[in-house]
Amino acid sequence: MSQPRIGIEQWRALMAVVDAGGYAQAAQVLHKSQSAVTYAVQKIEALLGVKAFEVQGRKAQLTATGAFLYRRARALLEEAESLERAAARLSAGWEAEIRLAEEIIFPTDVLLATLAQFGQESPHTRIELIESVLGGTAETLLKGEADIAVAPRVPPGFLGEPLVQMRLHLVAAPGHPLHGLQRELTQTDLRTHRHIVVRDSGSQRHRTPLSLEARQRWTVSHMATSIAAVREGYGFAWLPEDRIRVELASGVLKALPLPGGEQRIGSLHLIYADRDAAGPGTLRLVELLRQNVKRECGTRQAGLAPESSKGAPNRRRTARPKPPDGR
Repeated sequence: MSQPRIGIEQWRALMAVVDAGGYAQAAQVLHKSQSAVTYAVQKIEALLGVKAFEVQGRKAQLTATGAFLYRRARALLEEAESLERAAARLSAGWEAEIRLAEEIIFPTDVLLATLAQFGQESPHTRIELIESVLGGTAETLLKGEADIAVAPRVPPGFLGEPLVQMRLHLVAAPGHPLHGLQRELTQTDLRTHRHIVVRDSGSQRHRTPLSLEARQRWTVSHMATSIAAVREGYGFAWLPEDRIRVELASGVLKALPLPGGEQRIGSLHLIYADRDAAGPGTLRLVELLRQNVKRECGTRQAGLAPESSKGAPNRRRTARPKPPDGR
């Protein structure tokens, strides 16, 4: 790579002449002599073989080439200043990248708001978001692919804390034959219709507590595909309330009538890959995540069963708590 022939200070001089309105004014802004500013601009013109300014009366006006140089010089200086700010943050210990693995039933609006808030505080820290399902979330920790994770279970050897409880409903489109039965449904009823399931993204996939041995099953890779399939009447599925709040309110999806108004309630945990080695950026992201969950999810969780001392959800008459599996 060839070395630039024009330095930052020379470009700064050109910009100052334009912004301040003349060589004398630029010299005052830069705390330099007018001759030094003039020489810097003339040096640019000589090295590039162009004219940045032309004299009209007593004032120097930008040429078309000068206007182009001015725009590029501004971009160059802004990038240099951005680089310095980023280096200052990194020297203070902020990570260049944070890898977050997130179980797909976690509320998307809360996640995106958290990332946006963190981005304002540390715009030069890259975030790699790994959206995963069930065992795949914990597996990112075991493989060293994530710095923090939001997962339904804490893998052995890792430290985690309860973050949020999620309510899941068994739903189908209003015109689905199961709604046409107009009574509480049995396991036999459900097994005779198509079950839409989101695939476990882990390498070890097992049948989960919310899975049914239905005669028909579609296994998809994304929550959005599952929701779309159920909306179109192709089957039924257990879906997190936060992902289908609008559909439930508008009647596009309806909860199936289960005995006792059964729902599923599962916990998501916040898990560190290595709590002791977590950098200030990771700790700040976790802090923002906790704050936003508390603020945004507090009212959504009204009526959820509290967790037991062992971290497993308690049983209620109208809600059968389970890990958020088998979607």
